Order: sequence, then C-alpha cells, then structure tokens
Amino acid sequence: MAQTFSLNRRPAGSTAGSTTVMQLCHGYGQPFLDVARQTVSLFSGTSIGIATVYLTGPADAEVAQANGGDEVIFLELSSRQIRGLKRLAIAAVTEICGQRDIHFAIAHRYKPVFVASHVPGLFVVGVHHAFGDYQRFTRRWYVNRRRDGLTLLAVSDAVRDDVRKSLPKWPHSSIQTLYNRVDVDALQNALLSRQQAREQLGIAHDSFVFSNVGRLHPDKDQKTLIAAFATVAAELDKAQLMIIGKGRLEQQLQQQIEALGLQQRVRLTGPIPEASRLFRAFDAFLLSSDHEPFGMVLLEAMAAAVPIAASDCGGASEVVADSGLLFPLGDTAALADCMRRLYRLDGASRNNMAELMQQRLHQLFSLQAGAATFWGFPFVASRLENSRPGKRSGVIAGPCANPDGGGASPS
Repeated sequence: MAQTFSLNRRPAGSTAGSTTVMQLCHGYGQPFLDVARQTVSLFSGTSIGIATVYLTGPADAEVAQANGGDEVIFLELSSRQIRGLKRLAIAAVTEICGQRDIHFAIAHRYKPVFVASHVPGLFVVGVHHAFGDYQRFTRRWYVNRRRDGLTLLAVSDAVRDDVRKSLPKWPHSSIQTLYNRVDVDALQNALLSRQQAREQLGIAHDSFVFSNVGRLHPDKDQKTLIAAFATVAAELDKAQLMIIGKGRLEQQLQQQIEALGLQQRVRLTGPIPEASRLFRAFDAFLLSSDHEPFGMVLLEAMAAAVPIAASDCGGASEVVADSGLLFPLGDTAALADCMRRLYRLDGASRNNMAELMQQRLHQLFSLQAGAATFWGFPFVASRLENSRPGKRSGVIAGPCANPDGGGASPS
C-alpha cells in the first residue's frame, strides 16, 4: 500500500489551488535520490508544489525528508510489478494524479516514462540518464505513438544525441539537454580540509595522490588506470593511486596491482561513505570510464578544485572541456602522459584550472543554471504559465496545449 509523507514546503503565499507537478522515479537508490532533489530544486521560489512518487523501495521517512518538495509517495511495488504492462503502477499513478489534479510530470528513466504516459491528460517530460534507452524496438514503437504528450530530456549532449539517433522522426526541439547539477555552495561547505581528509584516509602529507571514485566495473575501466600508473610510478616517486569504490572487479584489480608490484603505491579502499567530503585530500582526479553518460563525480572534483584528467567520450568530455585534460578511451600511454602533466603542474597552472572549473560549475552545473535552462524551455512555459520563480499563482495549460512538445532551439 502506498505511503505518503506530507512535507508542506510550498512557499508563503501559495494557495490550496496552486499547481502541483509530479516527479516519478523508479527508486531512490543513489544516484537517484540526488536526481530527485535536483528536480525539486527546479521549483524553488515558485508557487508550484511537487509530489515525488517512488515506484519501488520501502517507505522511508529519512528519504522523504532528504528528497524535499511538497509530498513524497512510496508505492512500494516490487521489481516484478513494474515489468511488462505495469498495470498496478499505472493505476496507482493515475489515482495520484486525479486526486491532485496533476497535468505535468517529470519521469526519470524509461519505465517511469512508460507509466506516466499512460495517465490520461498528463504531459510527460522524460529524463534519460544513460545510453541505449531506445535500442529496443518496442520502446521506440511505444514512445513514437505517445509523441504528442511527451518531451524528452537528457543529462548530457552525448545522451541527447543517442536518443535523437534512436528516434529520427522526432523534432530535435522535443529532445533536449538538461545537465545534471549540484548545490555548489553546499558541496563546498561540506568539504573537509586537506589535513583532515588526509588524516581520515591515512595519506602522508608529502604524497601526491591520484584518485578515482566509482564502481569497480568494466565500464569504469580502472584496469587501464592501474596500467597507466605502472608506467609512470618509477619517475613520479611521490605519487600514489587511490581507488575508492566497490564492485565485481575488485579481485581482478587487486591481482593486477600485485602482478605489477604496486601494492605499496596503489590502494583499493573499498566504499567510503560521503567520499565527496574528502576530495581535498587528492592532488588529481582521474576518470577512465567508457562512455560515461555524465559523471557526477567530476562535479565533486571540480568543487574541490582538484585538477582532472578524463576519457574523451560520453558526457565526461562535456563536463571537463577546457578546465582539465582529456585522453582517448583506453589509451594507456595518453593517460600516463596526463598523469605526468598533472604531477608537474605549477601553482599558477593549478589556480588557472581551479578558476575554469569554478566558472563551469556555476555557469552550467549549478542548481541556478539548471533552473534557468528548465524554465527557458518553451514546453515548460506553455504548461506552467505564471509559475516562473518569483510568481505566486500557478496555472497549468491544458493537456492539448502546444502539442508539438517543443524545447530549446535545435543544436
């Protein structure tokens, strides 16, 4: 049975008849609790209430509080119940929308998009966080039938282009980019000092630490990372490599470290809670991922002003751009060269990188930048009239308004 947590966080001056928007999520496992919070932040300063609905996962008061918004509803469905035709999920979400007169929804990932798009009169913004969501013919067939009431967003241009390629008949204006984002001030205020972070991680004060944070998975390609470090370890005598995370490759990576004789130079720490607070302990951050859709961990490194080298593929290259170094995916020699360059950075170069990272964070990946982009989409303006930040009354245009969907100018 669904459980609802009423948070009552509408701004002062809102009325009972003010607009409510629904956010629909598969579950709240990370990173999707953060994703949900990002969406809630889009409506900060407006008269719009937002009800977040989680299809799966047990009801959790702490998750509800962390999520924010006006209401958080846990449907507590099983994974089996959101396979196939998803009738229970559709019925529950339809009832929620009817009780609150909801006509606008933001759905994350394909299954929530499928569920939301079955609700009569509901305009759906589907947000895609990964590549390949429309590789299946059945998914392409379905969203093509629902196109008039559906607009798609992607967390990077790389994911956007992947979706556009899969749906060639859609106008580009109906498939747009809304970058992932962070509360920059909160992230930076939570950082431990360099000394505190190093003490917690057991790092000597004079060591130069290359870091990597992520699942130990083939997609993250830590194997290339370790191989590249092996080629520079002798010449970069104070360098260490620290890899934070867990996953199915842990044993293979440990065997690789031992085979290369790097047990004293490379550490697999396992998972560390709130690892983003420790980033000032690092001298450089390395992302070796294979077609990363976005790379939230890059924003955490940027917030801590840690110089970055990342693989030049997927969304990672969009995040880093000219504020860091890029290398071809899987290119051990090129990654090793990036390590040398980062190790030898002088103070002026580090400061320049830090300034560029701060500019990108605030201009593209802050909560404020995300809200500005979202409210600039024509399909938002046409359906949430008089509800922009700073206005008090909220009126949703009817479900037939602006049937083309529409978005920002094609790019």
